[in-house]
Amino acid sequence: MTNTNLSTATFAGGCFWCMVKPFVEWDGIESVVSGYMGGHLENPTYEDVKKGTSGHLEVVQIVFDESIFPYEKLLEIYWQQIDPTDDGGQFQDRGSSYRTAIFYHKPEHKESAEKSKIDLANSGRFQKPIVTEIKAAETFYPAEDYHQDFYKKNPDHYQQDRAESGRDEFIKSNW
Repeated sequence: MTNTNLSTATFAGGCFWCMVKPFVEWDGIESVVSGYMGGHLENPTYEDVKKGTSGHLEVVQIVFDESIFPYEKLLEIYWQQIDPTDDGGQFQDRGSSYRTAIFYHKPEHKESAEKSKIDLANSGRFQKPIVTEIKAAETFYPAEDYHQDFYKKNPDHYQQDRAESGRDEFIKSNW
C-alpha cells in the first residue's frame, strides 16, 4: 500500500553534513539524503560542486509524511540551522555551493516557504535582509555514499568540523 501523504522537501543550508541530523530523528521523516541541486552539470561529483563550477548547491532532500510532520515544521527547523542573511556561504564554508535556498516541490510549499521567509524578516530577529532564495526544485543528485549519514559514520570528524564552523554558536545566539 502506497502512502499518499509522502512529500519531498529540499533545503540548502551550507555543508550538508550539518543539515542531516536536525531533521532525521523526527516521527514522520522517512529519509534525509545529502546531495546536490540547482546546477547545470549532469551527475556532478562532490569535487565539481565544491569547486563552484557546476552551479549546484549542497542540499538535503527530505521525504516526509505530511500527516505526521507538516511542511511548516520542516521550515521552522530549517531556518534555525542557518544564517539566512549570508549570501556568501554558511559559516566556515564559503562559496556559491554553500549558499542557502529552499527548493519547493509543490505550489503550496512555495507559498508556505514565502510566508515563513516574510515572517522571519518581519520578526526583527535579524538586522540584515533575509537572502535565502526560494526556487522550484530541479534534478536532485544524491551525494556519494561516504557523505550519507556522515554524522553517524564519522562522528569525531563531524563533531570537529561542526565545532570549528561557528554554526552552533550562531544558532545559540540567534535562536
